[in-house]
Formats: sequence, C-alpha cells, structure tokens
Amino acid sequence: MNLLPPIAEFDLRRATLCQLLHGLAAGQASPVALAEAYLDAIERINPQLNAYVSVSPSMMREQARMSEQRRRDGVIGRLDGVPIAVKDNFDIAGWPTCAGLPGPGKPAEHDSHVVGRLRASGAVLIGKTNMDEGALGAVTDNPHFGPTHNPHRHGYTAGGSSGGSAAAVAAGLAVAAIGSDSLGSIRIPASYCGVFALKPTQGEISARGMAPAARALDSVGLMARSVDDLTVLLQVLAGYDAEDPRSRRRRVALSPPDWEPGKLRCGVLADLPGLDVQPDVIEVFEAALAKLGGELGQRRTVDFADWHFDRARRAGLLLMEAEMLGTFATQLANTEQPVSPRFRAMLDYAARKTAADYAVADRVLDAATLKMRRLFAQIDVLVTPTTPQGAFPLDGPVPDSQADLTSFANLAGCPAVSIPMGTLPNGLPIGLQLLGARGSDLRLLELAAVWSATLDAAPEYPVLA
Repeated sequence: MNLLPPIAEFDLRRATLCQLLHGLAAGQASPVALAEAYLDAIERINPQLNAYVSVSPSMMREQARMSEQRRRDGVIGRLDGVPIAVKDNFDIAGWPTCAGLPGPGKPAEHDSHVVGRLRASGAVLIGKTNMDEGALGAVTDNPHFGPTHNPHRHGYTAGGSSGGSAAAVAAGLAVAAIGSDSLGSIRIPASYCGVFALKPTQGEISARGMAPAARALDSVGLMARSVDDLTVLLQVLAGYDAEDPRSRRRRVALSPPDWEPGKLRCGVLADLPGLDVQPDVIEVFEAALAKLGGELGQRRTVDFADWHFDRARRAGLLLMEAEMLGTFATQLANTEQPVSPRFRAMLDYAARKTAADYAVADRVLDAATLKMRRLFAQIDVLVTPTTPQGAFPLDGPVPDSQADLTSFANLAGCPAVSIPMGTLPNGLPIGLQLLGARGSDLRLLELAAVWSATLDAAPEYPVLA
C-alpha cells in the first residue's frame, strides 16, 4: 500500500527526470497523470512560447496508458512514463520531419535510432520542437514556424538551433529533450535558457534518422534539468549502431569518473575579451571560478594563440552549408513553398565555393583533433563560458560569435557539457562549458554535477507557470 502523498501537478512539471522516476516508482505519480500535466501546460503556455511545432495528445495519452499497464505488470523500461520532447530534425515514424523547412514534409517510414531507443525505454514522446531553418542558425527565429521565445523573457531568443527543445525543458513543457549539435546547437540554447546540456563524444549516440547538417560535425545532444538526468539519458541512448557509419565502437568503456580531488588539471583561456566575450559574461564567469575555488584543482592558462575561434567556426559553417545543398535539394527546388532568402543565400554562398575551398575547411577538423590531443595531454578539462553573450532581443542584431566557444568540441569530436553558472545583470541566465578528451563523457558529467552543486545557479523550474 502506498503511503506517500501524490505529487501535485505543478510539482510534476518542476521535477527532474530522476525525481520523476522516483515518484513513478513510489506510486506518487502515474504516467497518465504526468502526461495530462504536461499536455495541459503545453496547451496553456506553448502559444506564447512556441517551443513545439507539433504535438499529438492522442499519441501521448496512448503511450502513457501503455506505460501504466507495464508498471502494473511489473516489467518496465528505464524511462517508462517519462515525457520527452524531440527536435524536428529526427524521424518519428508516421510524422513528417520538416527540419524547420517549409512544406508538409514526407512522413518518416521508420523511427530514428534515438527515437527507437526512447520507445524501447518506455519514454512518452511529446512531440516535435521548433528549430532554426535546416538547423542553420543559433536563434530559432524560424520564418515558417515562427520564433521560439526565451522562457525567461518574452521577445528574447531561446538560442538555436535547438531552441524549442531548450525552451520546453526550462518552461516545464518537457522533463528532457533531444536535439542536435553541429557547432553548438544544444549548448547555446542551454546557456540562454538556463538548462543543462551534453554534446557527447562524436558518434557516441547514433545519428541515424536525423536530418544531417554536416555529418562530420553532427552529434545527438541532450537537454535536461540536472546533470544526473543527462547521465541517465546518455546511458539509455549511447551505444554502437552498425547502420550509422560514424557510430563509435568502443574498444574500452567510457572513461570512469576517477579524477582525484586537488589533482584536477583545469584549463582556462587567456584572453576572453579578445574572443568577443562580453564584459558581463566574463564577470559572471570569474565569479563562478572563484566560487568553485579548490574544486578547480590546478588551474592553468592554456595557449590557444594558434587557434582562431572565429575562422574555425566559419570553416565548420561552410562544411554545413555545402552538405545541405545535397541534403535539402528537394526543398531548395520547391518554388511553391520556398525556403527563406536567408537560408538560400547561405547555401548559395557554399555553391559558389570550389572543391579546394571545401578541402581547406575540412582540414580544420584535422587541426582540431591534433589541438585536442595536445590540449588534453596537458589538462583534464577546459572550462569556458558556454556563449560569449547572453540571450538578446529577437528583433535586434544577431552576434556572429555565438558559436565561437562551442564549435571546437564539434570540430575536434570531443564531449562538452553546459551547466548554468549564474545570472547576468539583466536577469538572464548564462552557461559554463566543460570540455574533455574523447570518451571522457562520464568524467565530465561527474565533474559538472559537483560544480553545479557548488554554484547552485540553476533557475527554479518551470520558468513559466
């Protein structure tokens, strides 16, 4: 007999994934009640936030009923009954995958690998989240589906290209969300919206069934309300997929969390102002490092004089634009439902480049890999602000440098975590980024959990009631 009181509807939306799993196991919540709480919140809040582009209440309720039956039968999956959102560049069987582009889209024949894993774990799929057109942007001001607003301030960007996913998690419209990250598309919106995010080691989670931006850069990304939630999601979704040519077959397991206190070698960049990091961000960053104190271990300034963040980011952008010419050829040829002038202009830029230009950009990946190897021979973790600036008005200028600090992890194929590190003077959140060597995902997550507890900078979820 369950003697614990049921969890109130609002508290269901406030809870982390791990807390919900506990509440479901203890009988304080049911999958059906959880689904109804989220559907009610989406109906009330999504019209002003625009985090979702499509939701199927009937599908969600059916999944919740099936989860409830499994819980009665006693055979459940790792995420049974947990509501999770999916970015609109992942295939869900029977749903169109629009990837932020115009037109009805062709319904997917099969689930993407990630969606299949979520279904197998018992997760309840909520719907598709808004994104930048073709995942080519960091604002989520979509000309076809409308802008996603930052839950902390209407009229401000949620970041991108996974802005809908970040906004949904922060606003209590999903306990966690799946997105993609090619130059920072998970971590940038996580920083702006005040949530936690992981870009895993390249190939650690299969990208099969995800509309590619640039396959050499793409990673499946995770967003949630705590580091522990990211760890659970990684364990459910990671693993080798023989049908994904870039899937990572591990010779050994992910490096275990074994850093010794006081012996951590923590690297910081020498010249943040020279990297266009805004003074208010630097102030919050330095305050966070001061609060972490001895938890940083041996703090070292690392030499990045040989790495041009803006040039590297532009090289990655060219790789994306060039590959999208093929990925979205059908949409580009559709004159009845045309892509935006901005999107076409960016891809036209790549079309004017030569094969030699592409080869030069591609060599940046090799340079990043070598830089990463040398860097993590000297340090264990590189810590930076996640973004050079906080969220900005949707109707204002868009900074070119948004992805400068995040793009290195994609170019080098290494993991990166973003956690909330504090609040800017204007009241908006800003993130702290941790980068590690390939395969150090679990070690990074452990360190992120320790630092997050010390900083205690996460907002109180849900940001919107």
